[in-house]
Amino acid sequence: MTQLDPTLQMLKELTDANGIAGNERAPREVMKKYIAPFVDEIETDNLGSLIAKKVGDANGPKIMVAGHLDEVGFMVTKIDDRGFISFQTVGGWWSQVMLAQRVTITTRKGEEVIGVIGSKPPHILPVEARNKIVDIKAMFIDIGATSKEEALSWGVLPGDMVTPYFEFNVMRNDKHLLAKAWDNRIGCAIAIDVLRALKDEQHPNIVYGVGNVQEEVGLRGAKTSTHKIEPDIGFAVDVGIAGDTPGVTPKESTSKMGAGPQIVIYDASMVAHNGLRDFVIDIAEENNIPYQFEALAGGGTDAGSIHITANGVPSLAIGVATRYIHSHAGILHRDDYENAVKLIVAVIKKLDRDTVNKIIFE
Repeated sequence: MTQLDPTLQMLKELTDANGIAGNERAPREVMKKYIAPFVDEIETDNLGSLIAKKVGDANGPKIMVAGHLDEVGFMVTKIDDRGFISFQTVGGWWSQVMLAQRVTITTRKGEEVIGVIGSKPPHILPVEARNKIVDIKAMFIDIGATSKEEALSWGVLPGDMVTPYFEFNVMRNDKHLLAKAWDNRIGCAIAIDVLRALKDEQHPNIVYGVGNVQEEVGLRGAKTSTHKIEPDIGFAVDVGIAGDTPGVTPKESTSKMGAGPQIVIYDASMVAHNGLRDFVIDIAEENNIPYQFEALAGGGTDAGSIHITANGVPSLAIGVATRYIHSHAGILHRDDYENAVKLIVAVIKKLDRDTVNKIIFE
């Protein structure tokens, strides 16, 4: 691997860390390490979401910039007498991307056990069965154990976290970054770099950089962190669909890697707040920051929980177009990441109390 600059090293540590919903300790510690130098205080809520606070104007509005710490993965549910592992998906998976993929089981002691997702071999299936997608329920994890007792002796137990095994890489086109868990360590990285950019800058508000837990199982951590913060404005920063691969039609997605952060105007969890959407677009155009629109019939982001907390929080989801999300490996474009940071920083610098009131009430 080529020598990594400080930003790439941070992205590597964030994505290489293993953390499914309910097991976000490792990525939370990485995020905490990187965001700590730029904020006034760090705390967590009772579910484990990380909340980092940076005060510009103590009487100004509260602005929440939230990624989520968890990645899609699996959980051990049972070990059979021969040492094979039954598992439950945690987050959305498409069975076609799972078979023969390497995984890591993390035991309660923090030790890692390597395995591979297996199924009945096609050679012994009837012809009609070979042409069908293998049901996830028919899959298992092989850790090389010869008995249940041996698996248990290695520390493997029901409830243990299972994560995709994949290492961060910079591709030959060094703007293209390949890793697991972009969904959504890239949002956590953006929150870190927004606070980094604001460290010595004046801003007319209080900014919260947040790493939420349990997004992939129902936007859960965003509910509790938003209750704790009580923000005036909420931004969820997440991945979005990249529609620039073979077979994707413009009707399905017009987003392209490298074309700028996505302004998500609609998804299954939220209709974007019009006033906030228009404000962000105006800031992007004033600062010559590229952007693109995205609308999805399915899926959602933490903005879906943020915007309906308490009396309601004007919210917007900002996406980074990413290929192959919810699989072992995704690809995104470094320029989209950096432009998302620039856009959110420029927006925050303009969000004083009067502006926020205008967004909310006009």
